[in-house]
Amino acid sequence: MQRSTVILIVVIAIGLMMLNSALFEVRETEQVVITQFGKPVRVISDAGLYVKLPDPIQAVRRFDKRLLVYDVKPSEFLTADKKNLILNVYVTWRIVDPRKFLASVRERSIAEILLADVAIAEVGAAIGNIPLSALVSTEAESVVVDSVMAGVTRNCRSRALNNYGIDVLDVRVKQLRLPEQNLESVFERMRAERQRMAKKYRSEGQEQAIKIRAEADKQKRTILAQAYRESEKIKGEGEAKAAKIYADAFSKDPRFYKLVRTLQAYEKFLNEKTTVVLSTDSELLKLLKQGKPAK
Repeated sequence: MQRSTVILIVVIAIGLMMLNSALFEVRETEQVVITQFGKPVRVISDAGLYVKLPDPIQAVRRFDKRLLVYDVKPSEFLTADKKNLILNVYVTWRIVDPRKFLASVRERSIAEILLADVAIAEVGAAIGNIPLSALVSTEAESVVVDSVMAGVTRNCRSRALNNYGIDVLDVRVKQLRLPEQNLESVFERMRAERQRMAKKYRSEGQEQAIKIRAEADKQKRTILAQAYRESEKIKGEGEAKAAKIYADAFSKDPRFYKLVRTLQAYEKFLNEKTTVVLSTDSELLKLLKQGKPAK
């Protein structure tokens, strides 16, 4: 092979290598920073095929432009009322300024470490200003977790955007729990609270029961009084009618009336077990012997 042919092949190979080094692709999920001797010179965020100066003059640094989620390691915090809590928070974030990100952070792993530090610092400051009851309570209206974490998110966004070119979209509580040494005291306080509420409800129930019984007794006395009054009225009317009937009967036939009343009297006190001792002039004896009362 001639020397000129070899040189041509070498030149072509070098040209292809330089061309391959000069062409690069940007995917939909990423953004690219072109550096020239380590200094950022261009940022590309749109997908496509691009050209740059060959290596090592210019290099490509690729960064994810999707929304990322980082689960921060659980940390212990102290509330305003001196209660210890263990919170596990997560941070959703994305790179919005690749040039600043490259200059200050360079790698995603380093960015996550920095975000964890910022999030823990902001959460600790926020938790230290509120009592435990504002985070954990049986009364939903007293819980302010959402508003607290919204403030934490704003502070984290401001710090991360200014310092690292990162936009923090949200910081949220993933898990909240108590240290093992505090669990028993919290459970005891919860039991005491439940017992207090149960005692309150029982007391209110007893008060209502007393009122109901008193009202029922009042209604009972009223009903009985009305019934007694009505019965006495009916009884009086009956006795008046009976007296009138007796009077009418007596006026029509006094002897017959006397006989009937006498017989009725006998029915009241005479039976098969009755022993009667009578004198010879007794009206009762005359009636039994003669079958008629004395005139």
